[in-house]
Amino acid sequence: MPILGAIADDLTGGMELAAMLVGKGARVAFVTEISEVEGLSGVDAVIVARKIRTAEPDVAVAEGQAAAAAFLGLGVRQIFYKYCATFDSTDRGNIGPVADQLADMTGAKTTLFCPSFPEVGRTVYQGYLFVFNQLVSESPKRFDPLTPMLDPRLVDVLQRQSRRQVGLLDYATVRAGHEAMGRTIAELRTRGIQHVIADAILPEDLAALAEFAADWPLLTGNSSIAEYLPQVWERRGWCQLKDTAAEPAPVSGPGVVLAGSCAERTLEQLAAFAKSYPVLWIDLARVDCATTAVEKALSWAAERLGAGPVAIATSASTEKVAAIQARLGRREAAKLAETILGRLAAELRSLGVRRFLIAGGETSGVVVENLGIRRFEVGSYRSPGIALAATPGADPLGLCLKSGKLGEVDMFASTLELMTGKRNV
Repeated sequence: MPILGAIADDLTGGMELAAMLVGKGARVAFVTEISEVEGLSGVDAVIVARKIRTAEPDVAVAEGQAAAAAFLGLGVRQIFYKYCATFDSTDRGNIGPVADQLADMTGAKTTLFCPSFPEVGRTVYQGYLFVFNQLVSESPKRFDPLTPMLDPRLVDVLQRQSRRQVGLLDYATVRAGHEAMGRTIAELRTRGIQHVIADAILPEDLAALAEFAADWPLLTGNSSIAEYLPQVWERRGWCQLKDTAAEPAPVSGPGVVLAGSCAERTLEQLAAFAKSYPVLWIDLARVDCATTAVEKALSWAAERLGAGPVAIATSASTEKVAAIQARLGRREAAKLAETILGRLAAELRSLGVRRFLIAGGETSGVVVENLGIRRFEVGSYRSPGIALAATPGADPLGLCLKSGKLGEVDMFASTLELMTGKRNV
């Protein structure tokens, strides 16, 4: 039976988590539909990625409940709830409500929350979330169009979302080791505290926390802490890890970048791609009809795909996003972008496109849904937020689902090329 059942709150995070576990030698099933979980065997971890990061809280809770029920039916040792390293949420959720539901279902006395990802500068110290040397509330994350992070105090952020009491496992305690952490957790329990934010600054902090909480029925955090779990499983005799990880099948055919993220890094990546390849910018402020926008973009792409990869983006600067939201509303603006890119992905597939790089968690979710993908074969972790995958079957699609905030500036063209099987790119 699987050791871990993981719920990822978006597709990019789910793929990153799968790639990290695969890279450590674990056998992983990565699916997008909860129905695909039933009867799974021969794997160490099962990951269900659902588009719930910005869903209504009741929808996110229902999705988490259904996934957890499926995992418990398989008999997993631990459920892991994966969310973004910047703790993307609002005062309504969805991290708190989903975690509350999972804690109820698993009977967890204490639930650890560890979003830190030191490799990309996301760390927690004394309960404050940092993006490199800035508090998250001073970073570009404060401008996120759907989940702006305006409060760096994660205990307070989570407490506003949760019906459980929230406390802190501070850095000195984490560094002091398992006995110290155990004493602090026991003391917090006596005070009625069930949800605990964990400080973590260095990779070894994540390793210590993963070892400490590997036996708990519920663990939550970024994929970065879960990366350390396979070694714990093997040391405890729960599995035998593979020496080498299989890579997804190589995929030929035209390649396309679809970008919906408005993160600064995505805008930089599009600008770098545009130096060598065509980019179509769809201005949502000028779109009167999604169908017409899709038709125009498809015609534009059809004229150029024979010469190499292209990019199509609804991404925009902070100022443009604010103007679009003022005109359409925050949710409606996001929905319009997702509708266009999702429909466009399906039409591009019909046109012969077989390699897709998708920038943005919400965009990835709607694209995968429109492409009808239910399961992926994921390769080893390549770099923060970056992994390659292919769909199973005789006519595979190659995919990279990329978080908007992550990746090297010049990664778009090289990643599409890697999907063809050229590993020396």
